[in-house]
Amino acid sequence: MRQVGMLVTGVGGQGIILASDIIGEAAMSAGYDVKKTDTLGMAQRGGSVLSHVRIGPRVFSPLIREGEVDLLLAFEKLEAARWTNYLHSGSTVIINDYAQPPLAVNLGNEDYPGDDQIKELLNHRTSRVFFVQGNERALKAGDVRALNTFMLGCASVFLPLETHIWEETIVERLPARVKQINMNAFESGRETMANVDR
Repeated sequence: MRQVGMLVTGVGGQGIILASDIIGEAAMSAGYDVKKTDTLGMAQRGGSVLSHVRIGPRVFSPLIREGEVDLLLAFEKLEAARWTNYLHSGSTVIINDYAQPPLAVNLGNEDYPGDDQIKELLNHRTSRVFFVQGNERALKAGDVRALNTFMLGCASVFLPLETHIWEETIVERLPARVKQINMNAFESGRETMANVDR
């Protein structure tokens, strides 16, 4: 496998760091080298959260440069738009169809962009932009807090790791009492992206 660069982003409380940890641990279990770094802006207050994850035979730095992100996994719509410059023409973007307007929008100083605006912005870089009903599907799986495992299921379709490795890693990282809910959410994510052209 060539090196893969991922950005995992969203807002505080969505499980971004846990999701990126699971990606890294699953990749290491599959024998790949992994480097990862996290940036937490006022995360506890619903601020922006970002993880850089790089996977490959040999990785020297966790930071991904602009134009070199292969997969952008966004748990919130505006957070997807923030990282447009990091995409290239072959990038894949998976966006949870969920909006948490920042303070400037809530105060009436700015407008929250519509889906068409966000997609148009991203399409300047790549045509591979997919909106998913993450919160809804996680709730259907048993708990909206399983959003992160749903999104991992979506991402797993585009990464060269066997399904059982993902499942084993998720089970190791999460409490036994929520195992089935998270397995359901993960499988729902895989099913959501199953027919996408990879």
